[in-house]
Amino acid sequence: MLSVHSLLQPILTLHNEIRTAVTTAAETAQLDDMAAVVHDGDGDTIFAIDRVSEERLVVFFAREIASHTPIVLIAEGLEGGEMVLPPGAKAEEAAWRIIVDPIDGTRGLMYQKRSGWILTGVAPNRGAATCLQDIVLAIQTEIPLVKQHLSDQLWAVKGEGVTAVRHNRLTQQTTPLALHPSRATTIAHGFAMIARFFPGAREELAAIDEEIVMGALGPVQPGKSHCFEDQYISTGGQLYELMAGRDRFVADLRPLMETLLARRGLQLGICCHPYDLCTALIAQEMGVILTNETGGVLDAPLTVEADVGWVGYANPAIQQQIEPLLQAALARRGLFFQ
Repeated sequence: MLSVHSLLQPILTLHNEIRTAVTTAAETAQLDDMAAVVHDGDGDTIFAIDRVSEERLVVFFAREIASHTPIVLIAEGLEGGEMVLPPGAKAEEAAWRIIVDPIDGTRGLMYQKRSGWILTGVAPNRGAATCLQDIVLAIQTEIPLVKQHLSDQLWAVKGEGVTAVRHNRLTQQTTPLALHPSRATTIAHGFAMIARFFPGAREELAAIDEEIVMGALGPVQPGKSHCFEDQYISTGGQLYELMAGRDRFVADLRPLMETLLARRGLQLGICCHPYDLCTALIAQEMGVILTNETGGVLDAPLTVEADVGWVGYANPAIQQQIEPLLQAALARRGLFFQ
């Protein structure tokens, strides 16, 4: 059986291969070709750019890891959302469950608007009960824009802190990178936001956002700005912004909107899934505070279907400033019960 530390280097190699393949494809392909829809099932829509990374997953894990240790591979592009490797092995024989998002932030990346991220989390196999809290190794790698020559890579083993490096794709050099969450004690003049990427309940999410900001900072003064927001359409990217000290508060409350939408006779659209949050361990090892939508433990089964809400605070002072206001705003809408 491969130890958790033995899994690190092979997975880093896979991430590096995907980063190179996707960047090369983006350099040579037409924008419309990369944005073409190749599958639109019950889960998220799969675009042509996704296939560049997904096609490497099974081959790599079968060759580099499953040949030594049986695993359950979990990823959206797999039939049924998971696959036992090597072929013929049984799920209960697997030592590890490995959940992967080959490209988180596909839409921003395929239109060359914003970096995407490769996300991987590794947990000891506990069958269907295996969850985000079980993850003991997490790795996330930035997929840069074509016009961008630097990209970052971070990983953590539970209880052992975080390693971060910066890769230069022009020189192929990698250098250590020092990151730390913001030490600010207020969201004033910083970046803080509630995710509202898609139509459906954006006006309600914006109202919650406004309520929190006004409660924390008071009325806006003439000619002044309270704080700012950055709607980064990538959960891995949002976690990175918290780790890099650029965002102070981020909340993704989309699952809670199901109740409000149901009252209007509407359906909930796409939400964050466990594979989007499989590198939460890295942020937590760095000191970022992560909770579920209502302040509890951030957790979810390692599946591709589960809808997950989450809240991130750069430090305890920001949590103390924002969390009571967030919970009060949710309670006023019948979405939070103590």
